[in-house]
Amino acid sequence: MTTDAHKTTPLPTLMALCLSLGAMFSVTTQATAETLSSKQQAIPLIAAFMATSDMANLNTALNQGLDAGLTVSETREVLVQLYAYVGFPRSLNALNELMTVVQTRKQRGIEDAPGREPGRAIPTGNELLAAGTANQTKISGGPVKGPVFEFAPVINRFLQTHLFGDIFERDNLDWQSRELATVGALAATPGVESQLRSHMLASLRVGLSAEQLRQVIEVLKAHGDAQTAERANTALNQALAASGK
Repeated sequence: MTTDAHKTTPLPTLMALCLSLGAMFSVTTQATAETLSSKQQAIPLIAAFMATSDMANLNTALNQGLDAGLTVSETREVLVQLYAYVGFPRSLNALNELMTVVQTRKQRGIEDAPGREPGRAIPTGNELLAAGTANQTKISGGPVKGPVFEFAPVINRFLQTHLFGDIFERDNLDWQSRELATVGALAATPGVESQLRSHMLASLRVGLSAEQLRQVIEVLKAHGDAQTAERANTALNQALAASGK
């Protein structure tokens, strides 16, 4: 779903600056109606650098995210989830980078909060399909249909049972954080603009505001990748127009 031809400009200083802006917007780890918390701001950057295999900036973003209050479990869950959007190789590489970051921080005397594992059992069989379908319908705003799903119905079954079932039923990362991660990864990936637009709409449905999503765009712009920010901006404008907001 991605292309290695996409390039980012390593600007770790600017990236660190944009992440530190979280302190100016919120001193808590919870979002207000109009702003993202500092740890929420870190999520789309982590996702974008993972999607482009920019390991140097991913390392910095992971450190900044942990400093901002992301737990190891939350950060790990972001990287696990994104395999469904950018592929296993990038997910595995990013998880290796997170493992290195956590070990290095521990050697420096930093004990990051481990966070928690999922607290509820994931259903199986028909119950998993039902739960995943319900999650998909809620996030998508209605039953998912279309020619591609008629042409290849198994792909929607995979979406329902695995992505929206196995993954979205895991409650150690909230849905707003999952959508922030997905938006960041898709914005950094050329050629998936329609999916990015859909996830901008999904972000609104799970409770993120237009202002918070515009803040995501500013954070993406601040780290130096104008194309990523522009794709996100276009998708948000289209989503707002489609939703009448």
